[in-house]
Amino acid sequence: MKKTLLLLIGTLLLFIVVSSCKKTEYNTFAGLYGIVSDSATADPISGATVVLSPGGKTQTTGADGRFEFNDLEARQYTLMVQKTGYQTNYKTITAVPSDKTEVNIPLIKNN
Repeated sequence: MKKTLLLLIGTLLLFIVVSSCKKTEYNTFAGLYGIVSDSATADPISGATVVLSPGGKTQTTGADGRFEFNDLEARQYTLMVQKTGYQTNYKTITAVPSDKTEVNIPLIKNN
């Protein structure tokens, strides 16, 4: 009887300890966001194309000049930004795990 009771209590304690352990999950993905603007006036540029390399993901800026890439592998990327009437600009950035990195990119108007 005592052995059965001790075995039952031991099993119950083991179950409580194991079930209370929570697996820690880490977010290994990163994000990049920013604004494309005119270098002379600082006005946002809508309709600019932002290409992420490697990966080839593409975004077009909104009326506020904003773009955003989510769920990226944490690594180094090059952003190529182009818009008719402006010089193409490149920016290299490192995306950090569990973080959103701000990347503001100015464009210079063509003469």
